[in-house]
Amino acid sequence: MSSFDLDAFLPYRLSVTSNLVSRLFARRYADEFGLTIAEWRVMAVVGADGRASAVAVRARTGMDKAKVSRAVAGLLARRLVKRVAHRGDRRLEPLALTPSGRATFDAIVPRARALEAELADGLPEDQRAALDAALRHIATRAAALDAEAGGGPD
Repeated sequence: MSSFDLDAFLPYRLSVTSNLVSRLFARRYADEFGLTIAEWRVMAVVGADGRASAVAVRARTGMDKAKVSRAVAGLLARRLVKRVAHRGDRRLEPLALTPSGRATFDAIVPRARALEAELADGLPEDQRAALDAALRHIATRAAALDAEAGGGPD
């Protein structure tokens, strides 16, 4: 018997929780709007920021290059996002929501906020604040440790 308690291992718990929440979100909203989880994440960043390059989407979501590229291609094909001209590097071309993309984004956001409220239901405000602080700390530490290690493969 191993002394390693997988269910108490923080990276495992974060991954499982993230996967559960993503699947719940996808079941509720992504199927209705025909979006993959990755496509929604791209739309969420672009919609929240007004414009965002694929590089910025990667930085904000932690998704790898290939996943962002496939999501962007799917959104471009469905005309939910468009590229805004940029001189030079295409990876830096900002993406913007099209009118159809904005309508989809505006329809999903209130539902996403309702799901967020459902997930946090029963969690006292001080624990919500502590959770927020803990997640920010873990994300900052993970980014710093990754940078110290020279980053990894996407």
